[in-house]
Order: sequence, then C-alpha cells, then structure tokens
Amino acid sequence: MSHENDVVIVSATRTPFGRYGGALKDFDYYDLGAIPIREALSRVRIGTDTVGEVFWGVGDTSPCKDPFTPVAARQSLIKAGLPHETSSISFDMACVSAMHAVKLAAMTIALGEIDAAIAGGATSFSQEPLIVRRLRFTGYRLGDVKMEDPLQGLGYEDFNPVAVDADNVSAEYGIGRQEQDEWALRSHINYGNAWNAGKFKDEILPLKIPQPKGDSKLLEIDEQYRPDSSLEKLSKLNTIYDTRSITAGNAPGMNDGAAAILLMKRNRAKDFELKPLATVVAQVSLAISASRIAEAPGHSIQRVLKKAQLNIDDIAVMEINEAFACVPLVSTKLIAGDDKKRLQRIRDKTNINGSAIAIGHPNTASGARIIMNLMYELRRRGGGYALGAICGGLGQADATIIKVD
Repeated sequence: MSHENDVVIVSATRTPFGRYGGALKDFDYYDLGAIPIREALSRVRIGTDTVGEVFWGVGDTSPCKDPFTPVAARQSLIKAGLPHETSSISFDMACVSAMHAVKLAAMTIALGEIDAAIAGGATSFSQEPLIVRRLRFTGYRLGDVKMEDPLQGLGYEDFNPVAVDADNVSAEYGIGRQEQDEWALRSHINYGNAWNAGKFKDEILPLKIPQPKGDSKLLEIDEQYRPDSSLEKLSKLNTIYDTRSITAGNAPGMNDGAAAILLMKRNRAKDFELKPLATVVAQVSLAISASRIAEAPGHSIQRVLKKAQLNIDDIAVMEINEAFACVPLVSTKLIAGDDKKRLQRIRDKTNINGSAIAIGHPNTASGARIIMNLMYELRRRGGGYALGAICGGLGQADATIIKVD
C-alpha cells in the first residue's frame, strides 16, 4: 500500500556508455555528469530549484580538470543549470557508489531534510591521466622520470587484484571458465535482444558526438556491446593476472558514462502532478572480507529481502552487476544453496537485459543504471518487485528493491 511519505522515483536517465577511448573520450568530466542531471529534470518539467541536494558517486577525481578537491557533484550540478544554492556530496564507494547515492538520497528525503534529490554518478576511464609520483622534493636535474598508468593492473596496491579474488571464490564454488564465458555471451545476447525490442530507449539519452570533420554522429547504443560475440571467440582470450578463468571477455570494459535519478517524497510528486515511476522499498549496504567480492551481492540480496520481508520468489526481475561473469554466478549460487531448480529459477530472471559485460561499467554510474533499467522493465511488465545488487572493491555491496504498482 502506498503512503504519502514513500520515497519515489519520478525521472531517470543516463548517457550511452562509451568504450575506453571511444565516443565519450573527449567529454569533460563535469560536462559528462551534467548531461543526465539536466535531462532528468527536463523530462518532468520542474524547476531546478526543486532539488534539495545532489548525491554523486565519484570514484576517481584524477580525470577532473581540478584533480585536487574538485567537488565534482557541485561542478556538474552547476553546469546542469541547478542553482548555486543546491547542496551536494561527491563520494567514493567504488562500484557501489551510484546505488549508494540513491540510498543516501532516499534516507535524507525520508528524514524530512529535503523533498527531492538527484542521485547518480559519473566515470571517465578515458580521461584518466598518467601520474608522476615523488618528484616534488627529489630535485630532479638529469635522468628519466617514471610515469605510472593507474589503469594498469586495476585494483588496490596492498591487496590482490580484484580479478584474482573473484577467480579464487568462483573456483571454490565450482564455477569454471566455460560457465563464465557462457554467461558473458548470454549478457551480449540478452542486451542485443533488449536493444532490438527498444527497451533501452526509456533510459538512454542519445548524444551527438562532434567529429573532426563533417557532421556530428549520434551515439544511442552502449559501445561495449559486441553483437558478434561467440563462445569460440571468448574461449580464445587469454586469462588475466594468471587467473584460472577471468578474461577481458567475461569481465566488463573500462567505460565512460553518467547516470542520474530524481527522487521525491510521494506527496511532493503529487504537488507537481507527477506520476511516480517506482517506489523505493528497501536498501542495504554491507561489507564482507575484502577477498570475497564475488559473494558480496549474494549476501546483500539476502539482507535486503529480509529487510523488505520478501522472498526471492516475490521478485519479478533482478540484476547482479557483472563486475565479472563469476559475480552473478557465485551470488545466485549462494542464494539458492544446493537447490538446483531454485538456482535455475533465480538465474532465469537475472540480468535479462544484459549487464556490465555487454552494457559497460563506468563504475560509479552503474548502480543508478541498474535501478533505472529494472524500473523501466517492471513498467513494461505491468508492475511488481525488482531487485538490483552490485559489488564494490574490497568486499563491499549494496542492494535495492523497488516496486512498480
């Protein structure tokens, strides 16, 4: 039963997600973030002064033109045309960030601090600079200077590469290379089917991409998608970091993109004569052992279902972000236990429109993308519950349940 104090989503959109060095490579980071913020408000034709606060996932500030304390959320909201008086927070929870932004927004609205908020995030791997460390006080006059590439060996210096941890956990669960390649192919197939059915038109804002010569080109599809993907091609790829099963094909790319969701208290949406697109039912955040990242979404799903007093069978559709193919495979197996029929039922309704392997993973935008894709899918189905979960570096995870009446 709906209540006037429910937190609801009234608008949600995102950019297409670009490949590393692809169509979005020259977009200024702040401008990239401003695009979905501006569009989310434009779609509902309400004043920019309606937004009480912007919650924005920013996993890496080095792509910003002001890498030292860039306040990326504030700069993007100003570029989007929101008043300078709009407060904001830019924060980092790795890949969990944009889903947690929705959680922070919903919590703040529920507390009565504000009536409306924008939540989401942006990532630009393509704008990542090279880094020179320890040069300032070393008095270089002659000799070579070493530059670091932060994208080489993505992970954390004091821990295993996340791919190694994910590989170790998947091996424990008996999930091998072929099963992961099959899931990766499934992601591309499901995305292609969803794209051909027009499912992504609700969420993706097509962008005009300036060209060196001639007219701009329209980008309206996620560049990571590979329609020619096959098991044969996937099987030929080398594994990374000496893992048993992780490859560039069964993991997402390093992508560029931004996503934004406009949330309100239900009675405030009514004041604007806006029809809620979905209700935020329950959200959780957790952290487990830093080396168990592939399990983290499974644990968050169990916890959010308990919080909402729902069963996995109550959920119509679900997405577990494909940080690696093994993450949804491990997490669904954790939820199902030893019940193979239950496992198949869960997987049949998971990532039905593809996920990060096909869509791309601009990591601090992905959590908001998951929520909006599930929301629009529920609306096409005529309602129900959906659940999204996403892991983040070193064993973090968030999960969200939404409902469409």
